[in-house]
Amino acid sequence: MSLVYTNENCVGCNKCIGACSCMGANVQAERDGKNRIKVDGTKCIACGACFDACKHDAREFCDDTERFFNDLAKGERISLLLAPAFKANYPREYEKVLGGLKQAGVNRIISISFGADITTWGYLKYVTENNFYGGISQPCPAVVGYIERYAPELIPKLFPVQSPMMCGAIYAKKYMGITDKLAFISPCIAKKMEIDDVNNGGYVSYNVTFDHLMKYVRKHNVYGPDCSDEIEYGLGSIYPMPGGLKENVYWFLGESALIRQMEGEKHMYHYLEQNKDRIAGGKTPYLFVDALNCSSGCIYGTGTEPEKNKTEDTMYNLLKIREDSKNDMKKHTWSKKLSPEERLKYLNKQFEQLNLNDFLRRYTDRSASCRHSQPTNSQLNEIFNSMRKFNDEQRHRDCSCCGYEGCYEMAVAIHNGFNTKENCIYYIKDVVAQEKEEIEKLMNDINKQKKAVFNIAENINSEFEMLNTSLQQMEEGNTANAGESTSISEEVENVTSFCNKLSESLIEIRDILTELHENNDEVVSIASKTNLLALNASIEAARAGEAGRGFAVVASEINELAGSSKETAGKSNEGQERIETAIAAIMKEANTLLSIVGKVHDRTQNLAASTEEISASSANISEISNTIKDKMNSLVEELDNM
Repeated sequence: MSLVYTNENCVGCNKCIGACSCMGANVQAERDGKNRIKVDGTKCIACGACFDACKHDAREFCDDTERFFNDLAKGERISLLLAPAFKANYPREYEKVLGGLKQAGVNRIISISFGADITTWGYLKYVTENNFYGGISQPCPAVVGYIERYAPELIPKLFPVQSPMMCGAIYAKKYMGITDKLAFISPCIAKKMEIDDVNNGGYVSYNVTFDHLMKYVRKHNVYGPDCSDEIEYGLGSIYPMPGGLKENVYWFLGESALIRQMEGEKHMYHYLEQNKDRIAGGKTPYLFVDALNCSSGCIYGTGTEPEKNKTEDTMYNLLKIREDSKNDMKKHTWSKKLSPEERLKYLNKQFEQLNLNDFLRRYTDRSASCRHSQPTNSQLNEIFNSMRKFNDEQRHRDCSCCGYEGCYEMAVAIHNGFNTKENCIYYIKDVVAQEKEEIEKLMNDINKQKKAVFNIAENINSEFEMLNTSLQQMEEGNTANAGESTSISEEVENVTSFCNKLSESLIEIRDILTELHENNDEVVSIASKTNLLALNASIEAARAGEAGRGFAVVASEINELAGSSKETAGKSNEGQERIETAIAAIMKEANTLLSIVGKVHDRTQNLAASTEEISASSANISEISNTIKDKMNSLVEELDNM
């Protein structure tokens, strides 16, 4: 994880890009649909410029405060290296906080002001012994980080003498015999990079920044009896000031020594870039460049509380410490009454037991992970065209809204994947303008389509009027048909009733004819018997002679009557058979008629039911038609209002 990182407050305003001196350290990224600027830890030098630039509190940093207190709680033996700026920042809380840390388990507390004195001694000794002129001071880890990553040609010009923190740590370990882990109470985020640098031998284990330390102290009430640091120190206490190293050197060499003082989160790195060739070639007139990242020095370092930067109180406190150091007559090394040469003599005497080689270091060229390629003219042209920058004027707008100094730098960033064309305000403007034109054209097309739809809607409404008229007529006709169907059904029921009655009458006639046939049979039977009786009477009359002649006449008439009755009965039977045949035929036809009438009756009933369904369906159609018509009218009104 990067020492400096982006939190959820980021709005992608690009101010951090504009403040950063390291291209690629701030990378445009999108998260959850929002534009954000993330930090690439391999390229970031933790200069803190983005903290000053950001108005959204979107940047935070990591240090070792939590781990430091956790290890103390576990019983780890830890001693402190105390930055000289701590007393200047917290003159009233200073001793109570140290007392609280002692109670929390801290073993020893060593002021790095003493380490700064060793650094001053080391610089002067290295210059004189190695004729090392025109170098760059290295107490600032951000400056070292920049040179290792972005100006590796200047690495040979970096002083190989360790920073005050490292000089204090080496002295504590090698010369005081302290075996504890060492924690640096630090005003600087970037000190973590120096602590973790393999070239520094792991002497220091924790970077505990003022900001995170004091938040922890106040939250957990880490205060105790007044306590102070060990080891007396000299003018090293003013190292945190801008030009603090320069003033230390002047104290021993006199102000005739030409030292270039340079500080500022962005100004510092511009200076190095602009003077890179001169410095690397040893063509500067300076004894060395006193380089600091922070414009107000380490007393207002990147790891201090932001509220401290709002007043001059910390500077006043440090100036008082400085005067105390210079006025203390007991410290002959720093006495005002001595000449620079005498002070230097005393300084060398004070540290004569030290081996300079113990306090030297190496550097690493880290530029491979930080290089960015320059686009060819063809690639640059392609990038500019994709950004809608087609001519020289458009390619040199240089508004810096993207965070870069000019359009060329933005194109380089895009080429290396650090940014996107969508982060260019002019590109967005052009896109918006084009989209506006397209929208206007689309609106014209929509208005034409609206007009066409309006006309179609009007035609549909006319058709609906005709449809409603037709439905009304159909409903009226259907109602009439329903009435006629009902009448027909009633008449058919009358025909059915007539057919049923006819069948019943024919059955009655058939039954009467059956009785008549039976009567005729009986007449024939009687006639036969009468005929036999007449025959017997005729025989008896013949026997009686004259006496039976009258009876013979009666017998003859009876015989004729019997014959006539039999003939009549026979003819009656023949007529009856014809009548029965006719009745059977009529009954058959009547049954056929009844079947047909039944079917007609069923159909008329179905027709009546169908007309009722048609009537109901027509009503539904009419209702739906009216609803659609109303909606079409609403649509027309909406189209008219658009």
